[in-house]
Amino acid sequence: MIDLYTWTTPNGRKASIALEELQLPYRVHPIDISKGEQLTPAYLAINPNNKIPAIVDSEGPGAAPFTLFESGAILIYLAEKTGKLLPTDPRGRAEVIQWVMFQMGGLGPMFGQLSHFGRFATEKIPYAIQRYTDESKRLLGVLERELAGREYLARSGYSIADITSYPWVHAMGGYFPELLQGLTHVPGWLARVGARPAVQRGMDVPKAG
Repeated sequence: MIDLYTWTTPNGRKASIALEELQLPYRVHPIDISKGEQLTPAYLAINPNNKIPAIVDSEGPGAAPFTLFESGAILIYLAEKTGKLLPTDPRGRAEVIQWVMFQMGGLGPMFGQLSHFGRFATEKIPYAIQRYTDESKRLLGVLERELAGREYLARSGYSIADITSYPWVHAMGGYFPELLQGLTHVPGWLARVGARPAVQRGMDVPKAG
């Protein structure tokens, strides 16, 4: 059994989508970050970086409990645990992991900064909003060009590469629809990934209320 500590954010939803896709049994422990629950001593004992998500796998390596944080690391671990959604051949594996890192180092941070300065900052700073808007559009342009020749991010097909990026692009398309204007392949990819039943279930974790 896997215990999932999560909340309704793109990073949290990556983990729940992966668990649904891989059909792994798991229990959900909501960590309401709006109430600071990620800062409690009990949660810090699980994730010293006080972010979500985190997992505790009761049947980890060596059949011993294993605790893991950072959403990209969690997805790679779950894929390796099941032998699914991550190719085993060196080229295919490296290609999928490169897209995971693209999200972790690019999409997530840049989208996050745009969301902060564009939606939450009490002082609207035009320079910051424009900077992160431009970079978000550039990154989406990378996805648009790559998806022009295939249905999913990696040539091997649907993988944790798609699971990693989908919740972020989905969220930003809702908050800033202008980011997707003029794109055709990214919206098509969003529709394909979003139509998967496991993705729909994972996006609903934890359930509202």
